[in-house]
Amino acid sequence: MQRLIIKIDRLYPLQPIINNSIYNMNFHKHQLSRLVYAMGLLLITVAAGCRVIGVTRTSTRGYQEERLGWKLGTQAFTFNRFSFMEAAAKTDSCKLSYIEAFPGQEIGGGIPGKMDYRMEPAKRVLILGQLKKYHVKMAAFGVIGADNKADWIKIFEFGKAMGLETITAEPEEKDMQLLSDLCEQYKINVAIHNHAKPSRYWNPDIILNAIKGKSKRLGLCADLGHWVHSGLDPFDCIKKAEGHVLHLHMKDMNGKDENAHDVHWGTGATNVDAIVKELKRQKFKGIISAEYEYNWDNNTADVAKSVAYFRESVQKP
Repeated sequence: MQRLIIKIDRLYPLQPIINNSIYNMNFHKHQLSRLVYAMGLLLITVAAGCRVIGVTRTSTRGYQEERLGWKLGTQAFTFNRFSFMEAAAKTDSCKLSYIEAFPGQEIGGGIPGKMDYRMEPAKRVLILGQLKKYHVKMAAFGVIGADNKADWIKIFEFGKAMGLETITAEPEEKDMQLLSDLCEQYKINVAIHNHAKPSRYWNPDIILNAIKGKSKRLGLCADLGHWVHSGLDPFDCIKKAEGHVLHLHMKDMNGKDENAHDVHWGTGATNVDAIVKELKRQKFKGIISAEYEYNWDNNTADVAKSVAYFRESVQKP
């Protein structure tokens, strides 16, 4: 979406043309009040189709979810058969503006190496520059963990340099206070991710207990698919975690057990409409990453169809 800004003080190069037009219409500058004259300049310029100075581009695409404070994007793991830059291009082709990077993916785009919070500063700058070509912002990074305070600080420093809103992680419970403090210091969220049972955080009750009394920036990364694989109902989990959901890995699954796989949103057993409605009720604000872990080599169209359905769902009452 673009908006046009007309700056009158930048129209002076056109004044001879404008004055001539006024003269030919038998108007005289001294007969016009300052207000009428200024309005005349503006109207003649616009009517004649003269150039407009100062075109700016908005940072969003104007979709309904943006008005709710939702940043719909992809988890790059969806495209793990490709490089990060190819994932960014695919994200853009799905009409999405945000991407959640994951550690270990080849960077691509002529930039050597893999996505890693320990990469040198110059490489970070190159990545940010490449992302601008695809109109995509790296809004999150993960799922990641660290063994010590020094590495957590490096992760947050990386997040600051890349302009991240959220780090998705599966930390040790002993590190919760450290992460709470770092979240406040860096103004970056940490969303604790749930892998399937028997992983540490498979049940939202475990996460909620671990973050009790900590920073509001420390919350959940709700992976709907892994809740399904753990025998949990994603809707019930989202409702239970009200006020603490910071990030979602959005999915629709074709069943309700450990063998279920991703399908187009709105066609499976996950009840996407109910989850969207519940997020609205909770006044959720944050990142929603499409993570489509199926049809790995050719799932861009699957993501695009899912995104289209999601946007239809958002508009429902």
